[in-house]
Amino acid sequence: MSKYDAIIVGSGINSLVCAGVLSKRGKKVLVLEREAVLGGCIRTEALTAPGYLHDTLSTAHPLFVTGPGYAELKDALHANGLDYANNATPTGVLLPDGRSLILGRDRAANIAAMNALAEGDGTAYGEGMAFVEQNAELIFSLLGNELWSSSVGKMMLGRVWKHGAHETLAFFGPAMQSCRAWLETQFQSDLTRALLAPWVLHTGLGPESAMSALMAKVIAFTLEAVGLPLVKGGNARTVDAFRAMIEQAGGRLETGADVAEVLVDGGKVRGVRTADGRVLEARQVICNVTPTQLYGRLLTNGSAPAPLRKQAQEYRYGKANMQIHLALSERPKWADPALGEVIYLHLTPGLDGVSRAVNEAERGLLPAEGTVCVCQPCAVDPSRAPAGGWVMWIQLPECPRTVRGDAAGEIPVPADGRWTPELADRYADRAIARIAAHAPNLQASIIGRKVVSPADLEGMNINLVGGDPYSGECAIDQYLFWRPVRGVKDHSTPVKGLYHIGASTHPGPGLSGASGFHVANALAKR
Repeated sequence: MSKYDAIIVGSGINSLVCAGVLSKRGKKVLVLEREAVLGGCIRTEALTAPGYLHDTLSTAHPLFVTGPGYAELKDALHANGLDYANNATPTGVLLPDGRSLILGRDRAANIAAMNALAEGDGTAYGEGMAFVEQNAELIFSLLGNELWSSSVGKMMLGRVWKHGAHETLAFFGPAMQSCRAWLETQFQSDLTRALLAPWVLHTGLGPESAMSALMAKVIAFTLEAVGLPLVKGGNARTVDAFRAMIEQAGGRLETGADVAEVLVDGGKVRGVRTADGRVLEARQVICNVTPTQLYGRLLTNGSAPAPLRKQAQEYRYGKANMQIHLALSERPKWADPALGEVIYLHLTPGLDGVSRAVNEAERGLLPAEGTVCVCQPCAVDPSRAPAGGWVMWIQLPECPRTVRGDAAGEIPVPADGRWTPELADRYADRAIARIAAHAPNLQASIIGRKVVSPADLEGMNINLVGGDPYSGECAIDQYLFWRPVRGVKDHSTPVKGLYHIGASTHPGPGLSGASGFHVANALAKR
């Protein structure tokens, strides 16, 4: 029997931020991770060939470096080895006909480049960025803070007092707009639309989703502000820095520790029981899990009311994700050499192509021409590969969780709809062929390849249900005030002392660590 101030179930970014803040403020913390490695979706491994390092799951840190956890912990993290690499060209798009456009960190240059494509496009983009700036307090309060907190309530009342109820409500019209509506009404160039449209996929949305226009604007605003910082030496150095910092403050982290049950006594949390029978006591338990796990597996004996358990059963998961990791003997020879400096390059037919691929994936089909996101970490961190070598981190964000067919009619699928290694390899071949059409030296330079299917993703992290990297669909009814489910507020649960954090909770997926910070801040005020 061991007594802790807090036990944290899971070791993803929200858990690490929570443990870091709590331990820094003098609390006795234990982090329990069921897998053999810490970090949740943060891993760096030699997946392909000697000397090549790949971020197996997540990679870039724009949300973390702009979040409250980093603001408090950055000095300790950097003292323990965390270091970032970055540049001035975070993203770009490449169309099938070879046309491309890069979004840099200079707004005036971005506006000029878009206006050169079509008169007024740059002006419309500038107006979109101005909308974010003018409403920054409201937007970032809603997207980053505890929604039921007094601070958000005071902010909303202050806005109504200053601008009036009508003007305040007027914000939510364009805020709920779809990305398609914004792009089609404001931009003329298909290239500009193609540059912005794929980014909504990184929020778990599609271009027709409510609120996707706002998310596209916020992402572009963030990319201009901080770029796409990558961790030097691989994303796992983040975990190393957190672990060192937490242990220096007296905290503990265990791997291979599968929590089987949250123990409750009289409506109050008592601790946890692990799968190997250990009972660990704590004043607070913080679970970085999905609602399905929390209310369907970890809380037993009627600890949660039936209506809440039903809501958790009805919680929906989104599209699956797939990754391809390539070790290359040389840099890709893009037609425009400037594309070799872009950190995230999207290959897509454009707005309609993104829309079509989302629809196909949601109907259970392998998209015929899905969005291909190519991350080029060696553009800013040459340490990921031997001298002259190159690493590609490829993400296919529009994949079906259960495969019912191939939209192109080329790849046979298993009758049971499961992702097999053979199916994943065939689909990876399609994506690599599309990249090679624009980088003619690609195929000959591949010296190592690793395909990570949706089934592999779930196998590595139980929170990635069916390969959904966002731990739950991000449609508006499962977002903001209604995430994770409508029966709870913020990160509370019906059990006193039990808290719920992670991508399934507000403010949703990404590497911000915000939910972990807010719970830690509530439990250990400065």
